[in-house]
Amino acid sequence: MDKQKVIRAALLGYGTVGSGVYALESRLKDEIVKKTGAALEIKKILVRSLGKKREGADPSLFTDRWEDILNDPEIGIVIELMGGIEPARTYVTEALKAGKNVVTANKDLLAEHGGELLDLAVEHGCDLLFEAAVAGAVPIVRALKQSLAGAEITEVSGIVNGTTNYILTKMSEVGMDYGEALELAMKKGYAEADPTADVEGYDAGRKIAIMASIAFNSRVTFSQVYTEGITKITARDIRYARDFGYVIKLLGIAKKEEDGIEVRVHPVLIPEDHPLASVRSSFNAVFIRGDACDEAMFMGRGAGKMPTASAVMGDVLDVMGNMVHSCCGRVGCTCYKNLPVKKEEDAVSRYFLRVQVSDRPGALANIAGVLGNNNVSIAQVYQKRSENGVAELVIITDRVKERDFNDSLTVVKGISVMKEISSVIRVY
Repeated sequence: MDKQKVIRAALLGYGTVGSGVYALESRLKDEIVKKTGAALEIKKILVRSLGKKREGADPSLFTDRWEDILNDPEIGIVIELMGGIEPARTYVTEALKAGKNVVTANKDLLAEHGGELLDLAVEHGCDLLFEAAVAGAVPIVRALKQSLAGAEITEVSGIVNGTTNYILTKMSEVGMDYGEALELAMKKGYAEADPTADVEGYDAGRKIAIMASIAFNSRVTFSQVYTEGITKITARDIRYARDFGYVIKLLGIAKKEEDGIEVRVHPVLIPEDHPLASVRSSFNAVFIRGDACDEAMFMGRGAGKMPTASAVMGDVLDVMGNMVHSCCGRVGCTCYKNLPVKKEEDAVSRYFLRVQVSDRPGALANIAGVLGNNNVSIAQVYQKRSENGVAELVIITDRVKERDFNDSLTVVKGISVMKEISSVIRVY
């Protein structure tokens, strides 16, 4: 009988996800052999400091020297779970150059440097897999790269940040204001002590850059993604949206159009009957539209220790299967096009506009006139309340270029009847 093949791996980082991956490796030892044809052994775990006490793993596995992993010829897979750009970029680069396969959950790194790293992987015949970088346990990367490769994808839109979805769910279903919902998210562990990356849309922006690159076969970096967060959304906006038959969600939106790629993150009003509208709490979901595949949606846990660890482990098993059959590097970078990324001012949307105006005859006519003179047509308008001589108007526009809409707002702010522009939210 042939001796059982053993594939050895190293973990870079032993935080929440790293400890989850180690726990899964221990739990699934027999399953891994049956699924890949080889046993998996985690030989080294890179940490910043050896002095910190860590539970769940043999202390002899820990090292604070990257060279112990890089220079070990037995280690064939590097599992990067450190996060951030550096030193992760250096470690992944050196691992690939040394012929080691890499699995990563690092969205920051891939959103900025994914192209160069994937090219490097191909050059050295290595796998670089990153399912966990986009939406945790939701298998969207492999779906876009492989399962849907036979379709021309025209849109990828998603709720890819559980923190903001949890906050908006509480604002919508319980009537909380933003601050109260954020505080609850922190208590529940859905929001970090510094939630900026989540609530300002940066986290979702990195993920939609990665998905757009794969879906449209053309490189999109995070710096090209327009981002806007949820900090200005109010409980009143959510109530009014519901009156019109909409739900407010923070979406990452990527669309391929004749003149280029449109890619952005911002709050939107989604029709209540859209599949994404029903995605609650901290769940993630990605909606896809394409010519041959029509419409599809993938939904699940987008973060958390074990959901993310399961996605990482799925990639590890994929790499192991490729190593057993000597076919690593078979799915490399798919960005063989060079499509332009449109500027946000050229994007086209409908808008929800909530304003406070003087409660006197002709106020609405004044506003409508200014909007019309700047190519902005009104689809719906309602006066929601009036008190102390001030009326609140809610306007939903027809589709309009961002540039024209912003020009119209500049003029609207200056007319005598205008007291305040309270909210501006795009409509899906």
